[in-house]
Amino acid sequence: MPTTELLVHKNQLATTRVREVPDAPLAPGQVRVRVDRFALTANNITYAAFGDAMHYWDFYPVQGDGADWGTVPVWGFGTVVESGCADVPVDERLYGYWPMASHAVLTPTRVMPAGWTDGAAHRAPLPAVYNQYERTGADPFYRADTEDLQALLRPLFATSWLIDDFMADNDFFGARTLLLSSASSKTAYATAWCLSQRAGIEVIGLTSAANAPFCQSLGSYHRVLTYDALESLDPATPCVYIDFAGNAALRRRVHEHFQALRYSCSVGGAHVTELGGAKDLPGPRATLFFAPAQSKKRSTEWGRAVLAERMVGAWQGFLAAAQSHGWVQPAHAQGPAAAQAAYAQVLGGRMDPRVGQMVSLAGD
Repeated sequence: MPTTELLVHKNQLATTRVREVPDAPLAPGQVRVRVDRFALTANNITYAAFGDAMHYWDFYPVQGDGADWGTVPVWGFGTVVESGCADVPVDERLYGYWPMASHAVLTPTRVMPAGWTDGAAHRAPLPAVYNQYERTGADPFYRADTEDLQALLRPLFATSWLIDDFMADNDFFGARTLLLSSASSKTAYATAWCLSQRAGIEVIGLTSAANAPFCQSLGSYHRVLTYDALESLDPATPCVYIDFAGNAALRRRVHEHFQALRYSCSVGGAHVTELGGAKDLPGPRATLFFAPAQSKKRSTEWGRAVLAERMVGAWQGFLAAAQSHGWVQPAHAQGPAAAQAAYAQVLGGRMDPRVGQMVSLAGD
């Protein structure tokens, strides 16, 4: 049975195509995993928007279609359907980083009871956190009844938790007001939730008029402002800008308005049609946040077990809040045409912020 792939044009992100690739025999040590379902969020649009600069296209390079087409990595669940690795049995269920495809071929190395690493040579230079696959039977994050929420929120929450930790690690750069753009995006409001657990911090969400009521309903922002109200804030306020939108014009407005901007943190590119450079801005240089770097720092300082324990504890609190308040309502897209439509909706920012898009290309 061939593998179905959803490809994206690297320089025209709205252009997609579906292709079927015959399955080649596995090499010794490889496994074939059926990608049962994966999440599509603004986080994945960020992967595409920064695909060249941050090497996201390199995880699942497209074979045979030249350099213009790429596979956007996604988070979700898969099941081993064929195994040439004695330590990874058929039917084992995994959580991890997949291609937008029906199947993926991986090379398990460093196999442990909790999971293993894809040892494919092309992934060796890439951040290790993206190369790890968790066995659901031993995963402390895993609950069988919340798979959709895990796929939609867990990778975003990990980034959000690390942003919160990075800010606290740097004493919020001497500020106590934090501005978050694209406040309705899941990574933004997960960050707001983490920050809201800390005393003495004011978290302000910046969003569109259409999404303002949703952001206000979350209870994680102390204030929610529409983008056109930005200049109503006191320009002398010492603050930090955490940018999930990537909107170049908005970034410039923030930098020009706030005389005491202490730090400018670039995280995402949710406003994909309005991305742009950050040169010649007043105030601090806009600095890209790279979650694996903060994760590696804390893993070195605390040890991996302590880092995991702290993150799992925070995740459980966030998941409980998301469930009890209905922050996310999973929607399911099955098959290539539905997957393309779902991708176009997420790319265009046309999704209801409460909807979490789950996709499967693996068939019924």
